[in-house]
Amino acid sequence: QVQLVESGGGLVLAGGSLRLSCAASGRTFNVNAMGWFRQAPGKERDFVAAISGSGSTKYADSVKGRFTISRDYAKNTVYLQMNSLKPEDTAVYYCAASRSGTIVVFTSKSEYDYWGQGTQVTVSS
Repeated sequence: QVQLVESGGGLVLAGGSLRLSCAASGRTFNVNAMGWFRQAPGKERDFVAAISGSGSTKYADSVKGRFTISRDYAKNTVYLQMNSLKPEDTAVYYCAASRSGTIVVFTSKSEYDYWGQGTQVTVSS
């Protein structure tokens, strides 16, 4: 199994920045593509950003130009740098990992095999 632990969430003013981290442990040789999703109260869990095993990236239109996903393969960690935060970015952010996705960047929840517990991000106006 693979365990994912997110960190870095918190409360920030609109316009501010946060960096989320997600560390994978366990059978990390199973980890290929990784991604971030978020879920606001009463809403679906939505795609935010993802990175393939080879390093290609994709972003939701709502975060393009403000968020950056990256990964440290040696540390089995994926990051989400969030700049110019808006109140509508408020949500629980979840890290996900897939056994597949060396080339293709996965944007659908169904393509991920492992999930973290989530970290709360609150952006106040």
